[in-house]
This record gives sequence, structure tokens and C-alpha cells, in this order.
Amino acid sequence: MKVLILGSGGREHALAWAVKRSKRVTEIVCAPGNGGIAQIARCVPVDLKDLDAMVHVADIEQPDLTIVGPELPLSLGIVDAMQRRGFRVFGPTRAAAMLENSKGFAKRFLQRHNIPTANYAVCTKADELEKAIDIFRAPIVVKADGLAAGKGVIICPSRQIALEAAHGLFSGKLLGEPQHQVILEEFLDGEEISFLCLSDGTHVAPLAPAQDHKRIGEGDTGPNTGGMGVYSTDTLLDAAMQEWIMHHIAEPTVQGMALEGTPFMGVLYIGLMMTARGPQVLEFNARFGDPETQAILLRLESDLVDALEASIDGRLDQVELRWTPGASACVVASSSGYPGSYKTGFPITGLSTAAEVPGVQIFHSGSARLGSQLMTGGGRVLAAAAAAPSLQEALARAYQAMAEIQFEGIYFRRDIGHRALKRTQ
Repeated sequence: MKVLILGSGGREHALAWAVKRSKRVTEIVCAPGNGGIAQIARCVPVDLKDLDAMVHVADIEQPDLTIVGPELPLSLGIVDAMQRRGFRVFGPTRAAAMLENSKGFAKRFLQRHNIPTANYAVCTKADELEKAIDIFRAPIVVKADGLAAGKGVIICPSRQIALEAAHGLFSGKLLGEPQHQVILEEFLDGEEISFLCLSDGTHVAPLAPAQDHKRIGEGDTGPNTGGMGVYSTDTLLDAAMQEWIMHHIAEPTVQGMALEGTPFMGVLYIGLMMTARGPQVLEFNARFGDPETQAILLRLESDLVDALEASIDGRLDQVELRWTPGASACVVASSSGYPGSYKTGFPITGLSTAAEVPGVQIFHSGSARLGSQLMTGGGRVLAAAAAAPSLQEALARAYQAMAEIQFEGIYFRRDIGHRALKRTQ
């Protein structure tokens, strides 16, 4: 098989790594890829904002399977466009991806299908904010309706700050583009869990759960990022809780989308808050998470390609996903200044030594190759991911590898997994 992967981040590097392990795969093409992905796949240039350009790559390459990594191509309708040309492509249609593309759509969907989520209000005009905000007690969560690369959620300690944030989203001041809708939500207290499933439009198969670390600072402080680290363990969710989430959230979501005429095929990423009143849906993503994918796929023993093809063909119930027991952890290194402004173009060293640590894989997010030298090329540059029998050992291996890697301004959190480690003390 020839597999085409669309995307350029750590998620796509992990997907390429997992796909390469399949005995059926003879060639991997990644568009546009990055400096690290280029070591295991042939990278070809493409603009992920240009639907015609992405389709043109598929027309040239003629892949047997295409995997769509990021959210933007899904929102543009890349799956619809490729299906019309007869390509086998893994990912939801543009209509199904509305679960991620519009927070307002997702909240109304959850309400229609009686799926547990935080109380909310959707404002379509700035002059609706004053009245709507009186429903909530501080802290108040303010969300951009559209795609915001993980940076469209603001937790506001007061009514006034929430109003300022909401006005900033409407005006475009906060994200650079004005939002047509802004969502206000009650603040939920608890621990966040990333619960990812494969779906073929009818059946649902859970992946190993994970816990992301969104904030830039240690102790979960500072602004939100795309994700600074993640871990996955056998004990993150017990079997009874996983079954409850499947029965009350994952399966009703897939069934609801099918009932509404927009069957969901692909990865359903459910962001959950584990609260005193039970799991509540914070958000949906319509694709693999980043950096969750890096940790989750390290634990996958079975063939990823088989599972993705079963999802396309509507026979996901016939595939068994097998997982390595124990744990995995992923620590992300970013450029100084991220998630704000940062500089790129600095040499990255120590990668070969880091990769020699047992159980470790280095996944690149924002790197570029200049001759034989890998350079920084993004906010999140790379991640050290490790699998081991225990979380403590997985984290120790990841941090051992990270200690070997150097580039100017390197920054990474040193407390990934801190909640789980406290529970075991």
C-alpha cells in the first residue's frame, strides 16, 4: 500500500511512524511534512489551506489510503473532495467535522441528544453579551466558535474580564479574525481527560485514554497552548467508567450524527471534564489530537492501517485494537516565547543520543531541514515520547531523552504527569 498523510506536525510524525510499522505499507508520502517526518516518509510541498492543491497532490500520488491529520483541511471539505474522486480517505466529511469547526453547533448537538455538558449561551452579536453573561457565576469560560489552534478558550475570573474577552473575540483582537459566534460556559471543576475513539459511522472503538497539559507553565499556569505534554496509563479510567463514557457519550454522539444525516467516520476526540456530577463534554475534535497521538500510538500493538481501513469500510466492529499494558508519556519542547511570538531557524542538536534512550521516540512538530542540519521551524518544535511498564519510568525516559536535545531558547515543562504522580504517592 501507498499511504498519503496530510499535515506537518507531531501528530503526523506519530501517524507516519505507526503506519510504517504496518507490513502492508510499502510507501509513505507526507504533505507537507517536516524535517523529522522526512526521515521516514517522502515529503512533498502543499498548502493545507488550499483545497485544490491538496487534491492535486492526491491526483499525482494516487495513494491507496489518505489520512487527514489537522482540522483545517477537514473544515475545507478535503474528505468530500477526495471521496468524489474515488480516493479512500480516513476522516470526517465537512458536515460531520462541524462537531469541531463550530463550538455553537457542538453545544446545540449535545443538548439535542441529552449528552452531558456544561451550561452555556451562544451569542451571535456583541450586544447580546451583557444579558447572557448574567446567567453565569465567575469564573466564566469564554470560547471562540471556530477553529483557534487550541487557543480559543479563555477562563475568566470575573464578569468584566469575561466581557472583555468575548468582545475581543467578536472584534478579532484576540485571535486575529473576528468570530461570528461566541460561547459563554459555566466553569467546570475537575480533571480533563482526552477520550479518543475510532468511528465508522455506526460502530465506535475507544483508543487508550490520555491526559493533556494545555497551559504553558508548570503547575498548569499561563496561557493555553496546543499542548505541552501528555500521558496515557491503564489506570487513567477504570473499565466501568470507560464503559459509561462509551454508552452515554461516545455512542450517542455517533448515533446522533447518523440520525441527523451526517454520519461521522474518523477519529472522534472527546475532551471530558471529570466532575463531581460525572463526566461532562468540554469539546469535540474531529481528528487525532496533538500531542495525544504521540503517546497513544506508542501503546498501540495492533495494525493502525487495518483499523483505519475498517473505519472507512464500516466494519470497525470486526477489528480488535490491542494495547501494550503500562504507560506512555510525551514531553513537548517549544521555542522561547511560544504561544506568543517566537524566533525560528536555530540548529537542533542531540537528537541521535536522545533517540537511543530505551522506549523513546522523537516526534517533530515544527522542524525544517537545511542540508543535513535540522532547524527549529515552529512554536512547538518536537517531543520526546516514551513507553514503559509504569508512568514514572515512561516520564523518566522522556525527560532523559529531552535532556540530550538542545536548541536556542528551548523550553519544556518539567511536571508532565504531576496529577497522576500525586495520586500514586
